[in-house]
Amino acid sequence: MASMYRTILFLIAAFLCATSGFAAEPTNIVLIVADDLGWGELGCYGQEKIRTPHIDQLAREGTRFTQFYSGAPVCAPARCVLMTGLHLGHAEVRGNRQAKLAFPEFTEGQYPLQPTAVTFPKLLQQAGYATGAMGKWGLGPVGSTGDPNKQGFDLFFGYNCQAVAHSFYPASLWRNDERIEINQNPIPGHANNLTVKCE
Repeated sequence: MASMYRTILFLIAAFLCATSGFAAEPTNIVLIVADDLGWGELGCYGQEKIRTPHIDQLAREGTRFTQFYSGAPVCAPARCVLMTGLHLGHAEVRGNRQAKLAFPEFTEGQYPLQPTAVTFPKLLQQAGYATGAMGKWGLGPVGSTGDPNKQGFDLFFGYNCQAVAHSFYPASLWRNDERIEINQNPIPGHANNLTVKCE
């Protein structure tokens, strides 16, 4: 366990040194994680047909990673590996298991990280950073031990459950522990023979 902490701290320290130019002030860190986005689809990695000017600018002004891989082939375990720095063989989340299978009090969300999980957002908070995550979480429902606010994020806004994230038009998203209704007529992500009525 101690070697895992050292590995995560080393990676954060190396990242901060590489991006800050050894500046006295803390560096802003923006980590963009996109499901199903290949490295070759961005201009900063050589793409010439798809225009990605804003991401290209972030790459020019920051750090561009050139040797990397996903820690797992599916969503939740890949995020678990990223958040904890653990190899998949040691990670506690190894599949996209629904939380309700082990915790019937939850109706949405995936199996949660345990409260003892050491995540890099927790370490950033301890170093004085304000942290936020926007998008898809999938490492524990709101109110569980894997709740993003219990795993190092001051602010979370987005899809807590990756099954809900299969829709571009869900009924709601989460802002920390508040469900925000965004669509009166949601469209499920896996609807068969769906007819959308346009008025």
